[in-house]
Amino acid sequence: MSKVKQRYQCTLCGAISSKWSGQCADCSEWNCLEEAIAPATSVAQSATAAATNARYGGYAGGSGITNASDVTLVEQARTKTGLTELDRVLGGGLVEGSVTLLGGDPGIGKSTLLIQSLAFLSQTHRVLYITGEESLQQVTLRARRLNLPEDNLRLLAETQVEAILNHAATEKPQMMVIDSIQTMYTELLSSAPGAVAQVRESAARLVRFAKQTGTSIFLVGHVTKEGALAGPRVLEHMVDTVLYFEGDQGSRYRVIRAVKNRFGAVNELGVFAMDEAGLKVVKNPSAIFLSRHPEPVSGSVIMVTREGTRPMLVEAQALVDTSHSNSARRVCLGLEQNRLSMLLAVMHRHAGIAMFDQDVYVNVVGGVRISETAADLPVLLAALSSFRTRPLPSDLVVFGEIGLAGEVRPVANGEERLQEAVKHGFKRAIVPTANAPKSPIKGLEVNGINRLHEALELIN
Repeated sequence: MSKVKQRYQCTLCGAISSKWSGQCADCSEWNCLEEAIAPATSVAQSATAAATNARYGGYAGGSGITNASDVTLVEQARTKTGLTELDRVLGGGLVEGSVTLLGGDPGIGKSTLLIQSLAFLSQTHRVLYITGEESLQQVTLRARRLNLPEDNLRLLAETQVEAILNHAATEKPQMMVIDSIQTMYTELLSSAPGAVAQVRESAARLVRFAKQTGTSIFLVGHVTKEGALAGPRVLEHMVDTVLYFEGDQGSRYRVIRAVKNRFGAVNELGVFAMDEAGLKVVKNPSAIFLSRHPEPVSGSVIMVTREGTRPMLVEAQALVDTSHSNSARRVCLGLEQNRLSMLLAVMHRHAGIAMFDQDVYVNVVGGVRISETAADLPVLLAALSSFRTRPLPSDLVVFGEIGLAGEVRPVANGEERLQEAVKHGFKRAIVPTANAPKSPIKGLEVNGINRLHEALELIN
């Protein structure tokens, strides 16, 4: 086997250099050269492409141009993971040959989630759990603490990608976990594990193996202090699915969210509860995000958000208090802070209610993060309720987007949101007129509005 040639490539202009230097000779930028692998020879490339094409009917290219009408579609079979909420986020289960990247804070439960799923799958499939951070004893202790079946749960402690692929070629697993991708390295590169080039090349080789053998692979990824996946951004582009595991360290509830999915809906949400026996599926997430106060309190409103294909009721809370500083504070937990400032300006301009001398704090109960605009109207009504110390009705749900002109705009899947509210016993709803159902919903009084001031009149 010929020796692999090393080279360095500029991440900004793409220039190639035979040795590393602090400054790129072409674009003159500093600290932009990264270690890379020289491309294979045309003979080796042809052999690899031919082998892959023979097995997958042109997956790697080189099979010529084909009409879409001549392509034979094969239905992707789904494999259940044993956790219904994980199956929901994946789009119905694991797809053969898929690569899923799972990221989250340390201690959030990534390894627990995957070993639970792999232990369930081991009863009917060949599985392999590869750890680069823990010993085999530590992994086994966790499995026994969770009372998981161990007989067919195959383990491997290894960090070299070439050795992992050799073991996998012999073991032929149908599902495989790599914990974590930042600990993996390939002997083709001299940089340390966790370096950008190592993460990128290691992931590329694992993805190639998954596609060639039909093995479903989970890659565990570290996150930065900002909450984004550590390593090169290209890592998220290489895989089929990207999942984020979220939750407050002080809370027993965990949320897994899909931000990319080639086989299902993005922004799909799965909810788990962590206890001594591991992660348990939460079948009714709306129940854990509602406080259900014994008596009405000011500054609280129930909204209906939508995560992926699931409508979900959450409680938005607001606290408005006199500011004792020169500039009033705007603090958001679970919502975008800049949007809160914009909404307060709209209420001042179009409803005549000023809070420029008030500190406004907004929180979404349960630690869930709301990114859609349906939270606009609930946030304003909760802030106004706290400002006037006037509780809103406990059987009221609200959703709707607010524009800069003071109009209330519709949101997607309005009737499904209302049906979810009825299931939980709510009697009244304030929604955009376009989201009002064409036929009445039994047990629910729906008030459709077009302008912000109409909503304020309804709660006065």
